[in-house]
Parts: sequence; structure tokens; C-alpha cells
Amino acid sequence: MSPPVTRVHSDAALPKSADVVVIGGGIAGIAAAYHLAAKGHSVAVVEKGYIAGEQSSRNWGWCRQQNRDPRELPLAQRALDLWGGLNEELGAETGFRRTGLVYVTTSHGDLDRWAGWVDKAREMQMRSHVLSAAEASAMAPGSTGHWIGGVHSPTDGRAEPALAVPALAEGARRRGATLHQDCAARGLETSAGRVSGVVTEKGTIRTSAVLVAGGVWTSMFCRHHGIDLPLAGVRSTSFFTAPAPKITDGGISTPDVTLRRRLDGGYTVGISGRGMLELTPQGLMYARPFWRTFRKRYKLVTIRVGRSFFDGPEATLNWRNDTVSPFERMRTYDPPAQEKLVDFALKRIGELYPELADLKIVHRYGGLIDFTPDWIPVISAIDKLPGLYVSAGFSGHGFGIGPAAGRLAADIVAGDPPIVDPHPYRYGRLVDGTDLGEPGLM
Repeated sequence: MSPPVTRVHSDAALPKSADVVVIGGGIAGIAAAYHLAAKGHSVAVVEKGYIAGEQSSRNWGWCRQQNRDPRELPLAQRALDLWGGLNEELGAETGFRRTGLVYVTTSHGDLDRWAGWVDKAREMQMRSHVLSAAEASAMAPGSTGHWIGGVHSPTDGRAEPALAVPALAEGARRRGATLHQDCAARGLETSAGRVSGVVTEKGTIRTSAVLVAGGVWTSMFCRHHGIDLPLAGVRSTSFFTAPAPKITDGGISTPDVTLRRRLDGGYTVGISGRGMLELTPQGLMYARPFWRTFRKRYKLVTIRVGRSFFDGPEATLNWRNDTVSPFERMRTYDPPAQEKLVDFALKRIGELYPELADLKIVHRYGGLIDFTPDWIPVISAIDKLPGLYVSAGFSGHGFGIGPAAGRLAADIVAGDPPIVDPHPYRYGRLVDGTDLGEPGLM
């Protein structure tokens, strides 16, 4: 069942033209629209379902720099700067609070990796502190875990996905963008070898620039135009609890479960590193570039053949721009929670925090995370088709870095100086034979 989201109304009329059309109403697309509109561009956002209906409302709500891949850390740092001013800038509640985030562990391997990360991050002016066993216990009050240490990032924070993306969408509208929900983009029109329009189920918008920010659907849309974008979807499970005793103001990550305090006094609970991988045509097509990822994570992933083999964002489907598209047949990808993971998380929370032994679940849900082979997003022009840009493959990191990712996408589309070096996020690395190395950090 979809998590609750503050609903945004759609603009009545689809514009005949726009400087930029953004496909996708998640945080990547909405933040890009917000920044593009601020630059003075006319922007239309088209979303097949509703704003923040998929992964942008199903994530944990962490806004972190801690444990980011060094390639992604500059974007995370800029994102935290932007998060810090959004409530005032938007005149709305995003739920962002700079509470700090804590990781604790029973693994010496974790501690060694975190210590190495802290040393590298210090060179980039990131504040983080490796915790001793005593400090880890103090940062996780009430826990019965035998923590040998941890890491604390005091400048990180958390926000409310169900509030933040709709607030950004309304901010984009106030800056002149138009928002169109239940309006699937079926495909692109081209002229003289470049983008000239977007065909939607409600009509065509003339444009010379299109940003595809469709999350797990982005690869399917790109394949429709002969463009390979290696993405893999992994099913996740999370749940909301009723208000419960406070064990943290922010978020705490243990080897098995992750908890984030919400504004309403409840927790958003995630199951660390566990999920489901459904065998799909897209997954088989891109299996080779994902071998290193699979080898690293397979012990924590359930593998099965399911409905997604024939339907959904990773199926192999064909359509014409003048016919109903897969994006209309499935407005919102809404997989169920894996009940065995919910049961596992409740059991572990009760063992680690006796005062939370009677947690009440008020909402449980599944999601699908779009991974790239190196776990670093694509925020880039697609040189094969001038006028086409992509912002996708956020690998579970999209919400936290969303404001800066949107700014970077806007800078690239507008041809302005980028907020950070865009080289690590270029599309070409996924298809030109670049050695992507080991997958990045979660």
C-alpha cells in the first residue's frame, strides 16, 4: 500500500510549448523543475501518477553526507546546505532537521571502513567522528546491543518525504512551472536529429529540452528511443510506526535495522541492506555490468520470478507514441511489503530496544530502488540525442541528495556553471567501456 503523501493539485491546461519538459514527479524531477524555473525557464512537469507517488515517498528520509561514496560526497554536501534553507525558502514544512545521524556496529570491518572514510571526508571538510564502544553506547541510549563502536555525523539530518517533495512542487509552481499528474509521457518527437517535443497522453508539448527523471521507469523510456541505460531495480520494505518512546532525535543505523524519528513522534523503519531481486528481461539484459554488485550483496537479497517479468518498469514492452503506453497501464508501482522482513525488523528492534518492544505499525509498504552498476547516479546530457537529459539511478540515495541533484540537472540543461563537478555522473561511463570499479557506498 502506498505511503501517505501530501497531494498536490494539477494545473488545468497542458502548455503547447515549454523551454524544458521534466518527465517524472519524484524529488529528482521536481527539484530540477524548481531550479530551472528559478533560472527563468518555462517548465512543464509531467507525471504518470501523482507527485512523490513512488520511491520519493518510500525512502527512509535520511539527509546524509556520512558514508557517501567520495564521488557523491560533494553533491551530498551541497544538498545539506540547500536542505538547511528550504523550510524558510519555501514557506512550508519539509520536515528537515539537522539532528545528526549515528551508525553503530558489532563488526571490526565496519569500523575499519568508517575510519578510512572519515579520513578521506576530512580532506573534503566533512565533519564526522568514529565512536569508541563507550561513545557508541552513549549515542544509542537504551540499546542492549554490544556495540564495539560507530560513527557520528553531527551536521547530517532527516526530513519527511511525504512533505518535502510536494512542498518543492508547490515552490516550483510559484516560480512559474506547471504540474501535470495522471499525464504519462509516451515518447519524444525529434526534428533534425534533436528533441522537438514530448508526446503525452493528453497532448504534445513542443520543447527543445527534456529531462527524464522517471526513477525505475527511466531505462524503459530510454530504450523506447534506442538508448541503453543500465539500471537494476531492487525491492525494498519499510514501515511507519505509531508515536513511540524517543531513542534518537534523528536516525540510527544498526547492522539489521535503521530507525528515523519522524515529526509525529513515530519512526520510519528500514531493513538494512535486505531486499528482493525479481528476475526481469531488463535485469537479464544488463546482468553483466551488475555482476560485481550481485556478488557483493547476493546473501542479503531474495531472488524470484514474479509479475515484473511480464509487466512493470523492467519488462520488455513496445508501444507507439499514439497508443496507450506502459506508463498509463501502471500509474504507480506499488509493491507490497515483504512480511518476513517486517517481522524480522520488529523482532530485532524489540531485542535491541526493549522500550520499543510493543511498536505498533501504522503503515507498511514496498518500493523499488533504481541502481546503477557503480551505485552513482546519472545526471547528464545524452549526446546520442541532443536535447535529451537524464537524472536517474540514484541507488537509494536520491532523497537526501535530491535538492542538489536537481540543481545540478538544472545547471546542465541550462548550460550554466554546475554546482559540482558533473564528471562522476556522466551517462557515457555506463556504456563506453569505463571500468566502474567496485560498487560505491550505500
